[in-house]
This record gives sequence, C-alpha cells and structure tokens, in this order.
Amino acid sequence: MKPLQEVEVRRGANAAPMTDLVAVEAPVALVFNGISHAVMMATPTDLEAFALGFALSEGLLERPSECYGIDVAEGAMGCEVQLEVSAAAERRLKERRRNLAGRTGCGLCGIDSLQALDLAPPPLDAPLQIELAAVHRAFEQLPALQLLNAQSGAHHAAGWSTLAGELLVVMEDVGRHNALDKLLGSRVRAGAVLEDGFVIMSSRASSELVLKCARLRVPLLATISAPTSMAIQIAKNSRLVLYGWCRGERAVRFA
Repeated sequence: MKPLQEVEVRRGANAAPMTDLVAVEAPVALVFNGISHAVMMATPTDLEAFALGFALSEGLLERPSECYGIDVAEGAMGCEVQLEVSAAAERRLKERRRNLAGRTGCGLCGIDSLQALDLAPPPLDAPLQIELAAVHRAFEQLPALQLLNAQSGAHHAAGWSTLAGELLVVMEDVGRHNALDKLLGSRVRAGAVLEDGFVIMSSRASSELVLKCARLRVPLLATISAPTSMAIQIAKNSRLVLYGWCRGERAVRFA
C-alpha cells in the first residue's frame, strides 16, 4: 500500500482540473498472538517498526526480546500486523484488555481507572548535558528529510539525532504518535542504545509522546510546538529534558 494517493483538484474557482498528492490514511490492525489489540489510522509504511515501537512504548512488551516475530499482511480494507510475543507479554495484554473493558463511555472514570494510569515511568539517570546547539542542528536538518510531507503537507515527522546533533533517521506518519512509534521501533530493530541520542518532532509535545520517550529511556525530546501541562509534569518526574517552540534560533526548555 502506497503512502501517497493522486486526487483531482482545482486551484481556483475557474481553474482546470489537475492532479495532486494527498497522504494515505489507512486502518492498521495490531494483533498479538492472534489477539486483536487495536486498529490505528496510520500511514501504511514501516509497519514492522511501528508495531514494535507501539508495543514497547505502550508497555505491552517490557523488552524487545519478548517479540519473536512480526508479519505484515495487506488487505482490501487496510493492513494487519501480526506479532508473535512471549507468554508474559500475552498475559499483560489480556490484563490490559480487562481493564479497558470496565471503562465507561466518558473515558477514565472513577478511582480504579485513575490508579490504573501509568504516568510515572522509572526516572532516568541524571540528565545528559546535551547542548542546545545540538538540538538546533538537528532541527535544521529535518525539512530536507521530510520527504512525504514535502509532497503531501500532511505528515508529522519524528527524527533521531546523535548527541552532537546529527540527524540519522526520520520517520513520517499522518499521526504524531505513530511517527514516534515508527522511529523508536526502527532504532530498537537497529540495535541502537536509546540513551545515546534524542528525539525531535514536528508537532506539539503531548503527555503520550513524553511517556513513550520516558518508557524507552530517551533522555531528551524537542518539538516544534509547545508542550501540554501534563507533558511537562511527566518530563519533570521522569528527568527527561523537554524543549518546545524549537523554531529557528528559538527554543524553550520546559523540564
């Protein structure tokens, strides 16, 4: 399945029709040992990395070795990603599904649901002294590597940088969470040490993005737009360095 699709557009009321490229948003089902866990709307690329990153950043897997294999199948309605995982991971998945089944339509309701929230991953070691200049260098390299967004204008990007500011990998998706999961999964699959680099993103910093980075021991997250209050609090509790408003020579350190 391709990440871009041609559509007919008109650039003006009386203009002749022409073709343009838009981002493909497709259903992607994540299935663990035959158990369907979630259907995500995503860009249908790098799905093995996406599935592994999602499983790790959501706490379904405690370590990469709990995943024995990943298969991707494309169908008429979307894509299905089958993960073969350990028995311990399957038990966690079933427990997560039982907790979700008890929630009401308004979302997280009641003391039990609040207590079930995992908003405090183990704190990182003492924060690394990553120079702000390295963050700026990484963002300067980002536009040239946003290949899908250059054609669609609709893709978020998550980039992995060395501590010196060399941008090594960029993953894109219509969803910012998906882009981050693809990035984290790709680095894990490559055997990278996530404590030895940092993440930049072309989005705001939500609590979910900070949580995903903290769970995988990423020391720094920097985003183009602002963070939320919960994102800042989780970053402080996790000792994760959080920058927002990274535009040009500007950057604001929130945690």
